[in-house]
Amino acid sequence: MLVVTVALAEIRETPLSVDEVLASVTDPRAGGTCLFVGTVRDHDGPHDAQGDGADDGNRGVSHLDYSAHPQAGDVARALADRLAAEGRVVRIAVVHRVGHLEVGDLAVVCGVSAAHRAEAFEVCRALIDEFKATVPIWKHQQFADGGDEWVGLP
Repeated sequence: MLVVTVALAEIRETPLSVDEVLASVTDPRAGGTCLFVGTVRDHDGPHDAQGDGADDGNRGVSHLDYSAHPQAGDVARALADRLAAEGRVVRIAVVHRVGHLEVGDLAVVCGVSAAHRAEAFEVCRALIDEFKATVPIWKHQQFADGGDEWVGLP
């Protein structure tokens, strides 16, 4: 039976490292490794269904402040444990930053290694999608025009 390791599942106030996450999921049993890196972008607006960047209503973002429930780390760990228990991957990791972040800062890094690339891609996508949907982390966006917006509040 394949032994799966949850290498990291943490919420941190310190800057994140792609290299740390990559190293944590590296394993000789893995033929594929997938990473997702989420960064603070300089704008926010409606999602463009066409994918051509023609969003109307974009607002310039000056910075973000992330807050997390005290049990957010436990929820992140439970998610990683559940995905690991499916037995489709070798190693799995996710770290999310809280506190003050500037444009360009890393907000979240996920890593998944698996015997084959398809599983690595599929589980990494499930990890970030479910993480964003279930882990109690809230984003307070500060806009260049002086406005602000909370995202992810219950």
